[in-house]
Amino acid sequence: MTCNVGKTDRIIRVIVGVAIAALGFYFKSWWGLLAVIPLFTAAIGHCGLYVPLKISTVKKKQTE
Repeated sequence: MTCNVGKTDRIIRVIVGVAIAALGFYFKSWWGLLAVIPLFTAAIGHCGLYVPLKISTVKKKQTE
């Protein structure tokens, strides 16, 4: 399993995950549990949806 979630993408996922969790808690809704998805993918650095779409937000190191 290769890392396909870059640093900026991870930060955005954490922010979105925390926002979803906070809204779920505020409105006392189980929808807040959906926050697990962006938080988990940010933590492991791999997004399963990116694989079939052949997307990677990881910056490739340039060799000089």
